[in-house]
Amino acid sequence: MLEEVERWLGRRSWSVADRPIDRLLAAKRAHGTTVSVVLPALNEEATVGDIVAVIRRDLMSEAVPLVDELVVLDSGSTDRTAEVAAKAGARVVARDEVLPRVPAVPGKGEVLWRSLLVTDGDVVCFVDSDLREFDADFVTGIVGPLLTEPDVAFVKAMYDRPFTGAGTGAGAGVGAGTGAGAGTGGGADGGAGQGGRVTELVARPLLNLHWPLLAGFVQPLGGEYAARRSLLERLPFPVGYGVELGLLVDALHLVGLDALAQVDVGVRLHRHQDERALGRMAAAIYRTAQLRLSRGHLVRPRLTQFDRTEAGFTPRTHPVDTEERPPMREVAEYVRSRRVA
Repeated sequence: MLEEVERWLGRRSWSVADRPIDRLLAAKRAHGTTVSVVLPALNEEATVGDIVAVIRRDLMSEAVPLVDELVVLDSGSTDRTAEVAAKAGARVVARDEVLPRVPAVPGKGEVLWRSLLVTDGDVVCFVDSDLREFDADFVTGIVGPLLTEPDVAFVKAMYDRPFTGAGTGAGAGVGAGTGAGAGTGGGADGGAGQGGRVTELVARPLLNLHWPLLAGFVQPLGGEYAARRSLLERLPFPVGYGVELGLLVDALHLVGLDALAQVDVGVRLHRHQDERALGRMAAAIYRTAQLRLSRGHLVRPRLTQFDRTEAGFTPRTHPVDTEERPPMREVAEYVRSRRVA
């Protein structure tokens, strides 16, 4: 590890306990900072309501007004995700209703990008919507440095990730299909106590080899992170699984390592993806890195996997997420609504 990264770890890695809620509220009042929480969701009726309820109860009360806005951005759920989220107290926005002149494509990054158009907070906090036994520490932990440290612009959560086996529930198709639901940024790839399988086998080697300044991030693909709007609106968003890696790499280049941080929030419990979904996730993450390493002429990639059928091994070919949305500051509707210079 680079000496610069070792110094960064001591300076920019914290625990959620380092910033009590009273300190956060005082900093928020002093600077007039507003906070938006966004939950991207696709068929997460089993968990999204509990997450919304905890945030409403613990962080949006008269006594603890830390979060100003809570939005669930629904990516075309076919279950009761929107109904459950709204009943629990979230404002639910359908992906296709945001910026309708630009046809939506499947992918988690697409949803996160569009969320900037329907939120107002100076700080935007993303939380995956498949978390179980959710605690408000996930929000206070990653928002905290952005309220108390003016030179920090982007904060990732770090945590233990006990592996309990691949998920097969209603939301398990996220990894296989649209990729817009919770956990698709790499927090859904299993692994006991460390990063998940895609993190350890794909993302961490890529970062260490090509962006060694980012080698200190414990959960580079985790779906829980917060950033200043002023930074997010300047970043391109990969539309699919590569969004977390893309944002992290681009933020490094734009604001430098010392503006990035991570906070230990404890334990993350969620639904895990199966190996086929992880393969597609890995391909998209590799492609995101590839695009950042070379902006030359590259063929549109596909990933072929095999199913055992009566006819033997049958190939199934899937497109790999390659499209990216431009920085929001380049979108006319955003510029007009925010009066961005």
